[in-house]
Amino acid sequence: MEDKRFAVLIDSDNISAKYITSILDEMTKHGIITYKRIYGDWTSTQTTKWKQELLENSITPIQQFSNTTGKNATDSALIIDAMDILYTNNVDGFCIVSSDSDFTRLASRLRESGKDIIGMGEEKTPRSFRAACNVFTSLEILLDADDSDDQEEEALQIRPSKENETPQEVAEKKSDIENKAQGISKSTIEQDIINIIIENENKDRVTGLGEIGSRLTKKYPDFDVRNYGYSLLSKFMEEMSNLEVKNINNSLTVFLKDNKIINDEIIKYIKFVVKRSESEGVYLSELANIVKEKYRKFNVKDFGYSKFSKFLESVDGLEIRENALKSKIVYTEY
Repeated sequence: MEDKRFAVLIDSDNISAKYITSILDEMTKHGIITYKRIYGDWTSTQTTKWKQELLENSITPIQQFSNTTGKNATDSALIIDAMDILYTNNVDGFCIVSSDSDFTRLASRLRESGKDIIGMGEEKTPRSFRAACNVFTSLEILLDADDSDDQEEEALQIRPSKENETPQEVAEKKSDIENKAQGISKSTIEQDIINIIIENENKDRVTGLGEIGSRLTKKYPDFDVRNYGYSLLSKFMEEMSNLEVKNINNSLTVFLKDNKIINDEIIKYIKFVVKRSESEGVYLSELANIVKEKYRKFNVKDFGYSKFSKFLESVDGLEIRENALKSKIVYTEY
């Protein structure tokens, strides 16, 4: 298959010169770069660090004077060039390198024309621009750093645990901070993968590692396992409590773990809650909240059901009745 051709357009006002090698290396995964242009006011001292990089990497600088204070003329120049390139039909896609949300509409317009849009920017890049791209990569994760572990600890501001904090509480605190920084929590990704596997099982299909990676990227353009400290998607999933990765005929396939012990524990707890209510029963919605509060990762889809009420109907010893107000209440059958 012939490599796709891309136009790489860089907004120098929002991107540091230290990223250029990483940007060009990353683009080799997507195809061939046919246009390399960078936009800025090259009479300004702020672009000094970029000038040597332009020569070494054969990037064409596009001069745009800052005619009015507070107005970003660079954005307009990049947008005009992008549309000119689009109408030549000489490329299959665009790589827009910026941390500015002003390019959101441009990315959407180019996608509407059938072009692949690769976005790159710093972690501060607004989600609106990220979502408008087919794939978005955070530039920070592309830089190699020997002291990455130390930097990560400092960035996350993880302090020594208090005497009354358990190791689990410390781990959960760290996880919460990491998830907030990444935008998409690891638990959300895990649930998305579980849904993909269940959907395929309903169609008698196995779930390959490649399919999961492709679907996650389509749903979250900025999804990248490197954001979570991994270099391989398979390793990322192997450490998820509900998933296991197997090598079948030299092909990595993902399955749901058989968490029978945990599932039996949840069912036992539900029966306990309903039974202690004696003859009064427990409102269905209240019971769902109680279970979710105790087992935060509980999801009826893991049991093969789409509704909590359907799941309860499968549990021996429980029944659901409606009262005079049509509210559903759960009782024990004995």
